[in-house]
Amino acid sequence: MKPRITTVGFLLIDGFSMMSFASAVEVLRQANDQAGTKLYDWFTSSVDAGAITCSAGIRIDASCDFDSAPLPDLLLVVSATSSRLENEQSLHRRLRFLASRGVRLGAVTYGAYLLARAGLLDGHRCTIHWESLEAFREAFPGLDVTGDLFEIDDNRFTCSGGTAALDMMLHFIGREHGEEFASKVADQFLHQRIRDRDEHQRMPLRVRLGISHPKLLRYIELLELDTDMTLSQRELAEEVGLSSRQLERLFQRYLNTTPSRYTMEHRLGRARSLLRNTSLSIIEVAVACGFTSHSHFSKSYREHFGTTPRDERTPLIGRRATISD
Repeated sequence: MKPRITTVGFLLIDGFSMMSFASAVEVLRQANDQAGTKLYDWFTSSVDAGAITCSAGIRIDASCDFDSAPLPDLLLVVSATSSRLENEQSLHRRLRFLASRGVRLGAVTYGAYLLARAGLLDGHRCTIHWESLEAFREAFPGLDVTGDLFEIDDNRFTCSGGTAALDMMLHFIGREHGEEFASKVADQFLHQRIRDRDEHQRMPLRVRLGISHPKLLRYIELLELDTDMTLSQRELAEEVGLSSRQLERLFQRYLNTTPSRYTMEHRLGRARSLLRNTSLSIIEVAVACGFTSHSHFSKSYREHFGTTPRDERTPLIGRRATISD
């Protein structure tokens, strides 16, 4: 007897990540190849059935309009934007309809924002890309948001993006056809190990920065954990047992920069994430990232990124709504 075919639908939002999409859909194709029969079918849909442009500028034609798409077994929203879409209420209605019909719903990277605003992640564990974790938690304080690689909680699937979509879909296949079969599929992608959902998204600091000095690593770890920006450079140095002079020497030796410059870049990186992924005003973002004035924040931001905080909120690709400050 032929196995039941599972249909996976993809709602692609303009500006979506091609890597995230490919990581998810290629696993399905390879599963069919390994089985020698069709285990999975899939289709792509878009808001208006037109061509969709990915973040790399490549355009693809959707199979159908989202509103008229067939009912899949699993629907994944693939998006690289957290901003509201022009016709979002219509999308919410369609997503809620799918949920009422028993369709499993999921999101890759920023697609979680669309599901969350539709109220479809309530009561479920969920995750999102590490860069937007803080902003997502702030926007949806009632949700159970983890920092894990992906989450499969009952009939909700969320993924941090990139190659994590590969691991999530391999777990999905493993649930339906066994772990041994999923491992065979993974082997075809030179994926030596299927990662568990609760593994860290980011590389360890030691690997990411290419340094091994324990006190310097601990200093940077505490800096990243201090999301409220309440601790001064001196207080952080004292916490790890370093004098200001020792700290300066370590940063110069291992990172070829100064502690103040590194801290400024860290604050500006956090500000960029908040500007892109929250509705906080520009001055609220500035304060949240440790800047005492709008002018200082704007000047520092322009010098580092080559654009202003206001312009950061102007969309480059896709139907993103401009958020006023």
